[in-house]
Amino acid sequence: MVPYVGSSSLLLAALLFTVLQPYSVTAEVTYNVEDLGARGDGRTDNTKAFLDAWAAACGSASPATIYVPPGRYLLRNAVFRGCNNHAITFRIHATLVAPSDYRIIGDAANWLGFQDVIGVSIIGGVLDAQGIDLWACKMSGKNCPSGATTLGFTKSNNILVRGLRSLNSQMFHIVINGCRNVKLQGLRVSASRHSPNTDGIHVQLSSGVMISDTKIKTGDDCVSIGPGVTNLWIENVDCGPGHGISIGSLAKDLEEEGVQNVTVKTVTFTGTQNGVRIKSWARPSNGFVKHVVFQHITMVNVQNPIVIDQNYCPRQENCPGQVSGVKVSDVRYEDIHGISASEIAVKFDCSPTNPCNGIKMKDVKLTYKNKSPKSLCANADGMASGFVMPASCLL
Repeated sequence: MVPYVGSSSLLLAALLFTVLQPYSVTAEVTYNVEDLGARGDGRTDNTKAFLDAWAAACGSASPATIYVPPGRYLLRNAVFRGCNNHAITFRIHATLVAPSDYRIIGDAANWLGFQDVIGVSIIGGVLDAQGIDLWACKMSGKNCPSGATTLGFTKSNNILVRGLRSLNSQMFHIVINGCRNVKLQGLRVSASRHSPNTDGIHVQLSSGVMISDTKIKTGDDCVSIGPGVTNLWIENVDCGPGHGISIGSLAKDLEEEGVQNVTVKTVTFTGTQNGVRIKSWARPSNGFVKHVVFQHITMVNVQNPIVIDQNYCPRQENCPGQVSGVKVSDVRYEDIHGISASEIAVKFDCSPTNPCNGIKMKDVKLTYKNKSPKSLCANADGMASGFVMPASCLL
């Protein structure tokens, strides 16, 4: 005979079953690089230990943190490739240092490269690429390696880099190439004003990139924007020394993706060669630049505060006698003020076959030696509103 079990007893049994079951929440796991053989003594080659930590994190079914405790960790060039774990965080409380002999990583594309990754975060830390000797080699005219980018992301999505310092890169500091949804927050980038090709952040073939609350001091562009960039947001950035924030150089190739939906706001340029610049080679291209906003910008002794240069032809090689095919349109300059270090504060030098159009200037006040500077326009169509100094030369 089967005993009768009332509904209240069934309910109690169900509750007890639920309470007594293991609490099944996926917990984050942490891998300390020192547990995998790393030594923060500045001498031990830790490349294998870091790659082993990456492999362990990739093999985890849970979100994983790779922890780098205080110290100075020597690393050769390393590539961290995509895996099935889409929630890996590097939490760095240390300095990662490249070999002092620049030839060891000088021919690598990246010192530290991430390829085909999703959901990677890098929090804190210092990256010291020790590029000073390579700069000296380049400036001496000797045969030198081109140099490695310090930190590169390629074909990667949902990336966060926050609170990182990059020092003395051999080449570019940070490159975002072919990526989607990238946030770069609170970075500090530093190299000598005389260091060659040490762009702070370079973005190309990417969409949904945000750069915020960042200070960049370098020998080239603070931020350079290459072909194929859409939906780029740059806000609260200090730039200088350096060459400013540049869209381009474009028109390196005949077939080239355009640049669109770029916002640069609340930026201070101090002692830079340029402020906000759009530049393209003087040669054929199907590229374009459109829907760009430069807003709330402060210039402090900037050589060329506002520039569109479609006749870029360094060393007069591969472009003399040609004109740029890049079409520049719908570019807005709003609330830009400060001091120009040269008499020409605004220069729109556009293509005679593809004139700039839809250029808008509003509330621009730039001075030169406490006087109004000058503006120069060639093949530039647009309008000015509000107070604009120097006087607009737009057609």
